[in-house]
Amino acid sequence: MIPVILESPFGSFDKAVVKENIRYGRACMRDCILRREAPFASHLLYTQPGVLNDSDPIERKLGLETGFIWRRLAKKTVVYADRGISLGMQIGIADSESRNIPVETRYLRGEWDK
Repeated sequence: MIPVILESPFGSFDKAVVKENIRYGRACMRDCILRREAPFASHLLYTQPGVLNDSDPIERKLGLETGFIWRRLAKKTVVYADRGISLGMQIGIADSESRNIPVETRYLRGEWDK
């Protein structure tokens, strides 16, 4: 297994969208594991109740910075784009590129929505 950073959409002003993004993110994690990768998805971990508040700009920035520390261990960044590329994902992609970490775009093509 190789360590990878998983990028998928998370935030929205619409709670139903966030709920679907979390479900999608979990399916992306499963896809990584089935590919024999060890995914890290800070946006799914740090935004859990009682950890950090993604709606608070200071806590959001802190979460991004904390997740970027883990990127140093990754062999690549995998971007799941079925639901689009969010601003947070763009920031993560740019960080990977600045560190010369390969970025791979993937699609589950509806397999997550069953």
